[in-house]
Amino acid sequence: MNYDTKIETVEDEPVSAPFDPLLSDGEDDRRSRRQMWIILAIAGVFLIGIWFLLHQGGTDTIGESPSGQAAVVTVIAPGKTLLTGRISATGSLAARREMPVGSVGDGGQVVSVLAEPGEWVRQGQVLALIDSSVQTQQQASLAAQIQVAEADARLAQANLDRALRLVDRGFISKADVDRLTATRDAANARVRVARAQLGEMKARTRRLSIVAPAEGLLLERNVEPGQVVSGGSGVLFRIARGGEMEMLAKLTEADLSAISPGVSASVTPVGSDKVFTGRVWQISPVIDPRSRQGEARIALAYAPELRPGGFAKAEISSGTIYAPLLLESSVLSDSKGSYVFVVGKNNKVKRRNVKVGGITEKGIPVLEGLSGNELVVLRAGAFLADGETVKPKVAKTPQG
Repeated sequence: MNYDTKIETVEDEPVSAPFDPLLSDGEDDRRSRRQMWIILAIAGVFLIGIWFLLHQGGTDTIGESPSGQAAVVTVIAPGKTLLTGRISATGSLAARREMPVGSVGDGGQVVSVLAEPGEWVRQGQVLALIDSSVQTQQQASLAAQIQVAEADARLAQANLDRALRLVDRGFISKADVDRLTATRDAANARVRVARAQLGEMKARTRRLSIVAPAEGLLLERNVEPGQVVSGGSGVLFRIARGGEMEMLAKLTEADLSAISPGVSASVTPVGSDKVFTGRVWQISPVIDPRSRQGEARIALAYAPELRPGGFAKAEISSGTIYAPLLLESSVLSDSKGSYVFVVGKNNKVKRRNVKVGGITEKGIPVLEGLSGNELVVLRAGAFLADGETVKPKVAKTPQG
């Protein structure tokens, strides 16, 4: 009985294997290796998924198609479009013909100023009066001298007339007649001299007043009553002749070569929504060596919104061109210049250097490098390499 009980007790208790440190280390290594392989497998699947998402085929996505074939790219055959060239520029406003006005006479003290900046003045209008009291007295003196000279001339003429009546009777010799004739002529000459002196003084007096040399808009006033002015006083007034204005548009050398005198332009002053139409009347013959820019002078009619010294924007017509038109996404650029990718033989893309015009609302005109019949990559050309094989998908329009 005791034996049976002992056997049952041994079977119910778990039998523990003896502890082996070598076996424990091996099991840990196997577990670590399995975990590492599992992590690597998960990372590999994740990377493959990302690669697939980035390189799957689509209308505008460049990369491997699901079947592992060439990248699908959208291309266009742009053809040619008739475009009106427009060149954008900025610059300052100025008077087209600015007339500086100063004192041209003997000068003196300014009595009154009769015009203000912003007013429209007429030709010959007095802008400022200068004290002429001394000149007035000089004119009176010269007028009196004329009267004296005229009286002498009348007396000389009367003496000559009497002598001519007596010469036939023998009372007056021929020599006396000649002497009286000379006296009469000298008296008449003194009359003319006195009159000329009076005329000169009147002219000098008139020149004291500062007048407008031409009709136009008064831009600037630099004189005040009580001020003493003379020929060396500098500019006292500035007038825009006829009120004509102009914009001094700053342009690059390339833009200057694309326009000519007579082309139309639209000018918008800063701070105003009003657009003024003008024409380029002069193109600068000189390029600034520092900025590499020149000036195109745009003539504008008078308008109160056009203020000399203000800033403005201009759109200048550069004629019409017949050229391919591309979206901005099609045209790439690097240190070598602008270029596009063209799909050629065997569906291989090839870099094509191009010369482009200014950006328009419809796109970028290609002036050189394309005939318009090529298949041009529409977007994502920056991710392509020269010579890469692609699967082109033709879009209906450049905007497609």
